[in-house]
Amino acid sequence: MMIKKNILVLCTGNSCRSQMAEGYLKYFAGDKAEIYSAGIEVHGLNQHAVQVMREDGINISYHTSNHIDEYQNIEFDFVITVCDHAQEICPYFSGKSKKIHQNFPDPAKYTGAEFEIDLFFIKVRDMIKIYCEKFVQENL
Repeated sequence: MMIKKNILVLCTGNSCRSQMAEGYLKYFAGDKAEIYSAGIEVHGLNQHAVQVMREDGINISYHTSNHIDEYQNIEFDFVITVCDHAQEICPYFSGKSKKIHQNFPDPAKYTGAEFEIDLFFIKVRDMIKIYCEKFVQENL
């Protein structure tokens, strides 16, 4: 029997980047891992993130925005921080957790016309998708 890996994706608000990464990691990992995402703060699920993920065939509309403290009793194999802020204040995880950091730009902070914001979300989504697919190939 294969033992599933526990993977946590951590960012500041658990609204965009970590949510998109959770969606792609679930997609690419299948039944090889349990995927969680959380934030140092909780900002709620960003609807732009939901929209651009849906456009790529991944439904994250049922995701919830979770605080890191909700997962303190889970032993993670990997903790992936997807923003510099989360890496800087990432809580200590005991045991075998392997910390990995990959900063992505924050699409929620992007300003401009609506179509420009949409394009930036798509750009960040695609960066996250490539990263997640590679992560699963190399670690699972």
